[in-house]
Amino acid sequence: MGVDYYKILQVDKTAKDDDLKKAYRKLAMKWHPDKNPNNKKEAEAQFKKISEAYDVLSDPQKRAVYDQYGEEGLKGQVPPPGAGGAGPGPGGASFFSAGDGPTSFRFNPRNADDIFAEFFGFSSPFGGMGGGSGGMRGTRFPGGMFGDDIFSSFGEGGGGSMHQSAPRKAPPIENKLRCSLEELYKGASRRMKISRETFDASGKLVPVEEILTIDIKPGWKKGTKITFPEKGNEQQHIIPADLVFIIDEKPHPMFSRDGNDLILSQKISLSEALTGYTVHLTTLDGRNLTIPINTVIHPNYEEVVPREGMPIPKDPTKRGNLRIKFSIKFPTRLTSEQKAGIKSLMGP
Repeated sequence: MGVDYYKILQVDKTAKDDDLKKAYRKLAMKWHPDKNPNNKKEAEAQFKKISEAYDVLSDPQKRAVYDQYGEEGLKGQVPPPGAGGAGPGPGGASFFSAGDGPTSFRFNPRNADDIFAEFFGFSSPFGGMGGGSGGMRGTRFPGGMFGDDIFSSFGEGGGGSMHQSAPRKAPPIENKLRCSLEELYKGASRRMKISRETFDASGKLVPVEEILTIDIKPGWKKGTKITFPEKGNEQQHIIPADLVFIIDEKPHPMFSRDGNDLILSQKISLSEALTGYTVHLTTLDGRNLTIPINTVIHPNYEEVVPREGMPIPKDPTKRGNLRIKFSIKFPTRLTSEQKAGIKSLMGP
């Protein structure tokens, strides 16, 4: 008894071409050695059996010989009944003449990687680093699951060549990531759930959910981009889009930002501007600061507190400055007594 190719492909003897393709696609993706790194020896053996079974059953001449004479007859290991002659062919291949005519059949085993590459359009969809035929193994072409972008070109001499059309990449998908000033000051971690479509082992698009972690670094600015390569939907012959998150700042009730500096605005009265004022504030990391102003505060005055601004991304141990700006509330009306008093205090 020889090998039962129908059993290996899990199809019956009436299987049509589409049935064989579906069976091979499913089993080849399941048993490809690059997908089974922890069980590579068994996977290679199964992969070769599946490839040989598909190669024989998908070829009408090979299948006819196999159905009539079995594996031994196909490979010339046993001279089939009624064969005009049998013998080994070049490279271990075998041939015989079946029937009364001069027609001869020669079985040449094909490389499993070649069969896979011809069927799918690439030698490995799993990014395997092992050797392979045609110098193609380890090359990943997302979306090229069914080999539709493989072309054969034949020159005058009858030679053939096969090449892969370069798949285009889908444009990036951009989303704003709104962050509080506290998160951008101290750093934070965000977990984002995404849903996208990917090809399963049988080549069918299925929805999947993933959790992406974004580590926000202290000092990141609005417009900073975080890219997750090829996390968009998978499509045939198209490289999935990159998923890009763009940092955006939420408004803060006290502070605004100018580069690496923090800006704090304070409203004070004219009396406070002239006689002295003390700023009390809570920093973005929760510390309480007391900042006395010992000079006359004029409308354009700005108090600068060194190293109390935002962390500098390239060196978070360094910080920008805190700049305190003042808005002075002037009185809109003065009585005669108030005017006289001011003149007396301020002089002519």
